[in-house]
Amino acid sequence: MTENIKIGTHNGCFHCDEALACFLLKLLPRYKDAVIVRSRDMDILNTCDVVVDVGQEYDPSKHRYDHHMSDFNESVSTVIKKPGYESTVKLSSAGLIYCHFGHEIIKLLHPEASDGDVETIFKYIYNTFIQEIDGIDNGVPMFSEEPLYRIVTHLSSRVSFLNPAWNSKNVDPNKQFLKAVELTGKEFVQNVNYAANVWLPARSIVQEAIEKRFEVDPSGEIIVLSQGVPWSQHLFELEKEQNIQPPLKYIIFGDESFRIRCIPVDVGSFVCRLFLPKSWAGLQGEALENACGIKGAVFVHSIGFIGGHKTKEGAIMMARKSLELGKRS
Repeated sequence: MTENIKIGTHNGCFHCDEALACFLLKLLPRYKDAVIVRSRDMDILNTCDVVVDVGQEYDPSKHRYDHHMSDFNESVSTVIKKPGYESTVKLSSAGLIYCHFGHEIIKLLHPEASDGDVETIFKYIYNTFIQEIDGIDNGVPMFSEEPLYRIVTHLSSRVSFLNPAWNSKNVDPNKQFLKAVELTGKEFVQNVNYAANVWLPARSIVQEAIEKRFEVDPSGEIIVLSQGVPWSQHLFELEKEQNIQPPLKYIIFGDESFRIRCIPVDVGSFVCRLFLPKSWAGLQGEALENACGIKGAVFVHSIGFIGGHKTKEGAIMMARKSLELGKRS
């Protein structure tokens, strides 16, 4: 009987990873009505059908998913064991559950998705959502040096705030944990829905732009999107898959006005393969028109990673001229 099924995790201070792990398990029909048991008593945990984030054991055959053992070094690359999974960030309990059940969960949320689409969404969600939780829970630094500022509004920190405060009274930690399960689950589903309904369909638009790049400029280094879509991760993946040479330098998109975005060296970076000319940086309107010699130029950011023009044709002219000047320098 499903009402007798139990998901075990530890009591005391809770974290984002076990809250999300519990939510993911309860998305599966076999655990949908499971009761969450929070304890560190092994006699109690041994009565649970699945245990996450506690128990000093990782054994999928026994449905035990802890990651705190001294010899635990599992990552998505060691659990999935397929090409395309290179991350070596150590998995948290959320990462373990996602690796073992993520494909099934995505298919449940989006039954219309093909196996190939499920695989693509799975990778996207791991790289953009799960890996962050794994890294934070395991204390994996994002940088080799201390960052200039810290992000304190991420999901893990918001889960932390749900723990009863040291000076709070009459706050039930188990009820607070269920709030954490709901919070993490809501964000997970939102991310999966975005990946399936918004991000993935954009791939064909980026692909089309790449195919038509030589129609834009003989260099093949400038592409124009038929409409504004999330493009960066698709672009890098398609470049790699198709061995696009030379590497793309500028992408143009817009509607009533158009943007020239310099292609970054990596997803999310503001370091670009070829910035717009320094002589244009920080200029607007007439001053920019005079500097670049192109009427209708609107602006160039002070760093030079993005600029704008009133028309698509003008944006292409700016990109072409920037490419020409960049190759001279």
